[in-house]
Amino acid sequence: QVQLVESGGGLVQAGGSLRLSCAASGGTFSSYAMGWFRQAPGKEREFVAAISWSGINAYYAEYVKGRFTISRDNAESTIYLQMNSLKLEDTAVYYCATTSTYSPDRYYINEISYNYWGQGTQVTVSS
Repeated sequence: QVQLVESGGGLVQAGGSLRLSCAASGGTFSSYAMGWFRQAPGKEREFVAAISWSGINAYYAEYVKGRFTISRDNAESTIYLQMNSLKLEDTAVYYCATTSTYSPDRYYINEISYNYWGQGTQVTVSS
């Protein structure tokens, strides 16, 4: 059983930055593809970014591309989401998710592909 714990959320002004972390335990972290999703109030959960377990390949939603960076440290069993130039519309609960894969360079952008989810961390961007 894999457990994921997000941290790093908080209140930030528009234009500011935050770095989210997601620590994993259980399983073999280096064989898990990872992703970040978010859910704003009254909206469906949406994809943000994904990274392969090799760390070589990453993919971003258009609305965060150029502002957010996903990375991972397999030695620390942790992934990160560096969020820069934050906008009001980035306000949401951010979730990390993971799924095992035999392909080191594959990432996943659909929720249904993920088996385990964290509890989420709130990010609030103020004007």
